[in-house]
Amino acid sequence: MIDKCISCSKKIVNEGVKFKCPSCLKENICRCDACRKKAVQYKCKCGFIGP
Repeated sequence: MIDKCISCSKKIVNEGVKFKCPSCLKENICRCDACRKKAVQYKCKCGFIGP
């Protein structure tokens, strides 16, 4: 399965990061390198908003 960035929905092929939501620790958060560098916000299904 190819992951998609939670911020921009771009397919993550090589560069990116995947981690558990720091609030609920249940949902996987996938972010592309570009959104991480720009500190684009993301929102988990639990309502947590991260940088």
